[in-house]
Amino acid sequence: MLRITSDTAGGEYRIKLEGCLSGPWVAELGACWIAAAIAHAGRRIRVDLADVCHVDRQGRELMSLMYRAGVRFAAKGFVMTEVVREISAPVDRRRRN
Repeated sequence: MLRITSDTAGGEYRIKLEGCLSGPWVAELGACWIAAAIAHAGRRIRVDLADVCHVDRQGRELMSLMYRAGVRFAAKGFVMTEVVREISAPVDRRRRN
C-alpha cells in the first residue's frame, strides 16, 4: 500500500510518499506526477521518500524517468538514499560528459 499526499511550499510542489512503491502504486504515482507537472508547470517537483519502505523494479524505472525529467527526491536512511543514488548516478554522469 502507498499513501500519496501533496502540497506546495516555497515555490515547489511536493509529493510525499508513505509505504511501498510497488505494483499498482507505481502507475498511481506516475499519474499523480503527470497531473502535477501539467497543473504546476514551471514549479520544481520534489518527491519525499522519507517514509517509503520498498521500491520495486517498476518503481525504480518510474523514479529514473522522473529524475531525468527534473524531479528531485528527498530521502533519509540508508535504503532510500541508496535508491536515489542508483537512479541519479547514470543521469548525472551523462550531464558531466
